[in-house]
Amino acid sequence: MPKVFIIILNWNGWSDTLECLASLNKVDYDNFEIILIDNGSKEKPPIIEREEFANLKINQIFNEANLGFSGGNNQGIKIALEKGADYVLLLNNDTIVANDFLGKLVNQAEKDKEIGIVGPQMLFYEAPELIWFGGGRFNWLKNRGTHEMYKMPVQTKEFIKEVDYITGCCLLVKKEVIEKIGLMPEDYFLYYEDADWCLRAKRAGYKILYVSGSKIWHKVSVGLKEGSPVFTYYHIRNGLVLAKKYSGLIKKLFLSIFVGFLYIKQIIKLFLGINKKQTEAILSGIEDFYLNKMGKYENWR
Repeated sequence: MPKVFIIILNWNGWSDTLECLASLNKVDYDNFEIILIDNGSKEKPPIIEREEFANLKINQIFNEANLGFSGGNNQGIKIALEKGADYVLLLNNDTIVANDFLGKLVNQAEKDKEIGIVGPQMLFYEAPELIWFGGGRFNWLKNRGTHEMYKMPVQTKEFIKEVDYITGCCLLVKKEVIEKIGLMPEDYFLYYEDADWCLRAKRAGYKILYVSGSKIWHKVSVGLKEGSPVFTYYHIRNGLVLAKKYSGLIKKLFLSIFVGFLYIKQIIKLFLGINKKQTEAILSGIEDFYLNKMGKYENWR
């Protein structure tokens, strides 16, 4: 049974983390450990006592600063590899897992050496009958990743399909893949680093698979509200970064034209005083991309 290390980042969400750990305590896969990293929370969470989760082996790390999604996960990945991991699972702290989710992911990954990354069917926590993530596709013309089967009814029939990417909300990756393509890129800080990692794995010859029979439930946007200026900023800037790395010449040309129109539109909206915070977030995202300003959003405008 391959050794799996599950990496969980906590950032000001201790109650969610405890609920996630409680669900992992019931998982029927026997050979896994957890690396629980507090990513610079305002209030440092307590050290977990063994009797709280009798079936879990938990390694706790406390960071003084927020290293970002990829920075925190890379810290855990390095430790996992040093401890002899065969697989690394990235798992959001605001998720609940089915007791057989991990075994189904590992069993599928073990079927073929060319399979590098796999991910489960991810459902809305508050609407468990609906799908949040059914595999990822990237639309270069719109310059964004999309969740397939978004808000469609949960799928009870099990199947496997190849996709462009698996969201870092729950992503299982083989040790060999990490050794070949490296750690997650840290320049994004938040969003799109998972898509970048998967696209890099595909270029290295690995398959990315969605496994519908494996299920988790996600408390979507508990930490950062979708549509907020910060959310918009990262998606604009980081989407452009990803497109620059992986899209072809013709697609880059169309993207440049699209971005030009988008920028002019936001200038007009800013002049008219329409949705100022969102408009400034879009402008900052575009400007910082061209100025090569990466890392954490610091409200540069």
